[in-house]
Amino acid sequence: VQLQASGGGTVQAGGSLRLSCAASAPTLNNYVMGWFRQAPGKEREIVAVSRWFGGYPKYGDSVKGRFTLSKDSATKTLYLQMNNLKPEDTADYMCVARYGWTTAWDSKNEYHYWGQGTQVTVSS
Repeated sequence: VQLQASGGGTVQAGGSLRLSCAASAPTLNNYVMGWFRQAPGKEREIVAVSRWFGGYPKYGDSVKGRFTLSKDSATKTLYLQMNNLKPEDTADYMCVARYGWTTAWDSKNEYHYWGQGTQVTVSS
């Protein structure tokens, strides 16, 4: 699986951005896709992941209620809608994928496929 992330940029606090992750794979059956992020000097952390089929999205505590996953099955694109952005959301956002669900869905070590990052900067 190859992953291509896009959509990052600079926005003021309270604003919105939508990230895209286009997957290149014969099928996404039984795959889990989502996003992690990493700010300078900080650990890589979970943003959100979901089964490609069947949903069941999971969100990191810091983004619950503000960020939402969605998808376009025809183009195999995963979206991350980010609303009410805060300066602490500033980070490099990376698209991820793995085959099969894992109970350790919030661990970066569980994901086999990583796209390049897209930078999100939120100014105060």
